[in-house]
Amino acid sequence: MDLVVALVLCVSCLLLFSLWNQSNGKGKLPPGPTPLPIIGNILQLSVKDISKSLTNLAKTYGPVFTLYVGMRPTVVLHGYEAVKEALIDHGEAFSGRGYFPLAEKANKGRGIVFSNGQAWKDMRRFSLMTLRNFGMGKRSIEDRVQEEACSLVEEFRKTKGAPCDPTFILGCAPCNVICSIIFQKRFDYTDQELLKFMEMLNDNIRILSSPWIQIYNILPGFFNYFPGGHKKILNNVAFLDNYALKKIKEHQDSLDVNNPRDFIDCFLIQMKQEKYSKYWAIENLITTVNDLFGAGTETTSTTLRYGLLLLMKHPEVTAKVQEEIDNVVGRHRCPSMQDKSNMPYTDATVHEIQRYISLLPTNLPHAAIQDIKFRNYLIPKGTTIITSLTSVLHSDKEFPHPETFDPGHFLDKNGNFKKSDYFMAFSAGKRSCVGEGLARMELFIFLTTILQKFTLKPLIDPKDIDITPVANGFASVPPPFKLRFIPI
Repeated sequence: MDLVVALVLCVSCLLLFSLWNQSNGKGKLPPGPTPLPIIGNILQLSVKDISKSLTNLAKTYGPVFTLYVGMRPTVVLHGYEAVKEALIDHGEAFSGRGYFPLAEKANKGRGIVFSNGQAWKDMRRFSLMTLRNFGMGKRSIEDRVQEEACSLVEEFRKTKGAPCDPTFILGCAPCNVICSIIFQKRFDYTDQELLKFMEMLNDNIRILSSPWIQIYNILPGFFNYFPGGHKKILNNVAFLDNYALKKIKEHQDSLDVNNPRDFIDCFLIQMKQEKYSKYWAIENLITTVNDLFGAGTETTSTTLRYGLLLLMKHPEVTAKVQEEIDNVVGRHRCPSMQDKSNMPYTDATVHEIQRYISLLPTNLPHAAIQDIKFRNYLIPKGTTIITSLTSVLHSDKEFPHPETFDPGHFLDKNGNFKKSDYFMAFSAGKRSCVGEGLARMELFIFLTTILQKFTLKPLIDPKDIDITPVANGFASVPPPFKLRFIPI
């Protein structure tokens, strides 16, 4: 009986603390639905489609509202005006990385994606500079992407027109580009190390997009004691950490400070110059390497995969892209970034794929790094900020019929490519994607090279192709499919 009484008292204290925590300072935060003790607003969210839930809540509470993830207040920004005002107009104030317990447990505040403060600034500045200047040595990044595009089409050619699931091959190509930048090495598509990489990266994006992780984020301390997808992700991260450490040690043994070969060499040289700074350490390099792999492989491969599905669904779009490829590039040379300015329809199609799929519907969480007055609300320092990128990419103010796949959204009346401030596929502001330039290059060159060499033949009638994402939590993941690559 004493144990029961103690448990009841403990639960009662937790409930009272939760209610106090949620009501404390409520006048400062934007309005929102009333949270329940401990679990917050989880019952008002569909864990299978968070983005749709946020859109429904915005209809009631407006473009700026507060949700509770467990006992933590989270400010949600919905629509272009609110997102732009926070990420661009007040970019510095909202430049923190918000609450993401699984990533914090895996990365411990290191690397680029989930770090904060000076560590984040140093890693981001270094990574941007190194990627931008990677014309060092004899080959530019574009050379590497074109080389991988040739390998990509050769792998599809080996299928000899038989039904093929493109997931693995489309993952290998961007992974190899990252490998060549970080390790100065690419892998054959049958290499066991590459196969293991791809398996783990696919696992991680699938688990992160599952309803389980949305639930885990509410009470991570509680769920850490139980099995689940979070354990699988942590095991995968540990394996990737060990692999990166092995490669770093090999680089340390053969380092020539006057002749850096790749990203790791550049970091090791910087470490020697910044030897009194705690941020320039092997642990930070390991996490940064894995951040580049995670952000630079699965996001691009998922976009390519979804792109092929959409192009099969819309053969009239594919035909126009291939006509433009024939007229500008021809059949006998590899497409290059110089061609893009002469291929407005192809450029518009690549943009429309990214807009339509809204790969990261709610972006990665931001955080206020200071108390800030925002639209007459006072948002305290440390508050997590969720920005609905789908609400921007699918805005009917900018894109007529936003739920329809139409490259015309990025073309003017004369057929020229038309830029849009609403195109935030790579986020915006201080925390925009470090690898945006590389990803744009890969998407354009890989897709145009595939369509230059193959006709995409679906196994069913295009009108019956399902393009509904199978997961829409962390990332928008397309349903599995097969197709035939018919050589042209």
